[in-house]
Amino acid sequence: MPTMTDSPAQNAPSRTAVGRRRAPHTTLFTVLAVGIALVIAGCSTTSEQTTSQTSNGAQPAATTATGTAPAGAALKPIDPASFQAAVDAAAEELLVPGAVVQLRTPQGNFDAVVGTTELGAQTPPDGHTHFRIASNTKTMTAALIVLLAQDGKLEFGDPVSAYVSDVPNGENITVAELLTMRSGLYNYTSSPEFAATLDADPAKAWTPREVLDIAFRQPPEFPPGTSYEYSNTNYAVLGLIAEKVGGRPLAEQFRDRLFGPLGLQQTSLPAADDAATIPDRYSHGYMYGGSSYAMVDEEYPADMQAAARAGTLQPLDYTHQNSSYATAAGGAISTADDLTTWIRALVSGDVLNTEYQQQWLHSLQPEDPSAPDGQQYGYGISYQRFGPNASMYYHGGELPGFNSFIGYDPDNDVTLVIWTNLTLSPEGKTTANALLPTVLDEIYAGLSLAPTPAPTTTR
Repeated sequence: MPTMTDSPAQNAPSRTAVGRRRAPHTTLFTVLAVGIALVIAGCSTTSEQTTSQTSNGAQPAATTATGTAPAGAALKPIDPASFQAAVDAAAEELLVPGAVVQLRTPQGNFDAVVGTTELGAQTPPDGHTHFRIASNTKTMTAALIVLLAQDGKLEFGDPVSAYVSDVPNGENITVAELLTMRSGLYNYTSSPEFAATLDADPAKAWTPREVLDIAFRQPPEFPPGTSYEYSNTNYAVLGLIAEKVGGRPLAEQFRDRLFGPLGLQQTSLPAADDAATIPDRYSHGYMYGGSSYAMVDEEYPADMQAAARAGTLQPLDYTHQNSSYATAAGGAISTADDLTTWIRALVSGDVLNTEYQQQWLHSLQPEDPSAPDGQQYGYGISYQRFGPNASMYYHGGELPGFNSFIGYDPDNDVTLVIWTNLTLSPEGKTTANALLPTVLDEIYAGLSLAPTPAPTTTR
């Protein structure tokens, strides 16, 4: 749900957590900006780079021959072994215990699988492995709100105070401003006290009102509608609005209006008293240090980084931290298979009717008004053009234990899901987002976003 930046050569996407003050979207592709500008300005195609590394044994669902991308083509021919090897190398550099990259293109289906779902065991993840999807839940909450508007039960211009009491400036904040992160409400996961409570009582079952109380004790960051700032508080409020307007618990509405119709049988929003449990088969989730490193943008000190790199510091297991604090902002559990279906259906228009699909698409606004061609955020979705023939609607998710990215490029019919079971690398890179430049380079012609690997030394 929130984020942070590094240079393009280091960490393409950035923090996407239930906690970060600058969200997965405020900087998800910002760190790619320099490389993207050079790509767009300087070239349109390049020949595909191949590697002699071998696969670690993962079997992609489909294969195609290697070759050189034809002039003007947006997509490279995908070589499964090279694709796997590139993901292997990037994941190893990040010290990721396990990861899944699921790619769907007109060429076929390609899955790159890395490592294990549990440290100390050899249990490779796959497309059916459950994990916590964190802020990718926002795509679902926003879709439900748009469906309720489609039903005539609310309007995007309605004041929040019509549905939820005691919201600071609630009479002046609209539903649309919650959806687009423009309410000015303080982000409850930015509170150091909140992170401390998570670590002191990881099994605590949270109610939305408890997290909103944390947010509402702080003054708003700016007047409604005057700026953009990623805040999980917006989606905690939207969850309450959905329950009031829809007349049923959020989990039931997700199941009946989103998951059921699309056949997402492995996706759920657990109840608060069951949110520490993940359905089988699942991946454990790991992170170095306490929850504040995921929640409050706190950086790892140099000694922790060195110890993690040396293997003398092991990541903590956050698998069963109760995630009820996230709920509508990031509490869902899913699999790569389901998320691949979900993001494609959402962007393609299989969830909303034609009129409201257009409103959803047109909700996008530049996060930075001085960069109108940069990253945009709308009704629970981001958009970015990152090459001459490549753009994507996407979201990301981060919370203690997991990091993930989901995206769909309708122009080239590319669906991409990445998840890892380590929140942050020792250097503080959000791991799924840090894998993204490597993956994009394998997919699109004309891109060169990933860092050049350091030469291997022999001992």
